[in-house]
Amino acid sequence: MTAIEQDQRAGRLYVISAPSGGGKTSLTRAVIDRLGESGRTARFSVSYTTRAARPGETEGRDYHFVSWDEFEAMIERGEFLEYARVFDRYYGTSAGETERWLAAGQDVVLDIDWQGAAQVRDRAPEAITIFIRPPSREELERRLRARGSEDETAIARRLAEADDELAHADDYDYQIVNDCFEHALDELTSIFERTA
Repeated sequence: MTAIEQDQRAGRLYVISAPSGGGKTSLTRAVIDRLGESGRTARFSVSYTTRAARPGETEGRDYHFVSWDEFEAMIERGEFLEYARVFDRYYGTSAGETERWLAAGQDVVLDIDWQGAAQVRDRAPEAITIFIRPPSREELERRLRARGSEDETAIARRLAEADDELAHADDYDYQIVNDCFEHALDELTSIFERTA
């Protein structure tokens, strides 16, 4: 074993969850950028999903978009670290990709719901789990409406799911209220720095 191999640390696995519209994806991308500026390598895990791409989303950057049949075949082959069925769609994280990145010393950040987080805690109890809370249900509803990508039925469904997500917030190692993006980002960065 070389000195470089001896000095290389394994990466840390981070799980960030929030209700839809809570700001987890924006915060996740921002903390990865901020860590990169300080020389720390962290990467966003790109989930697999059966939902269609939204305008502006890119294959391989935002999600890996796959068919329902392809996703279920991946489940059968045991290819997911975690997966969940949410709003009649599947979402999942590749176990193989995650393990390779961690072994290479890269921190991996998962942007997943509470169901996925529970699966990760079972399979990787060393994972650091962080829950992003909206400042209020009213603000969450405002954010969902501001997206302009869903009808009233979908918004009502997302708000009902948000109540379920919030009921699991105490299962996480840390909670951050996203009332001000920069303040929430500072708190999130601090968690990454303390757990490096």
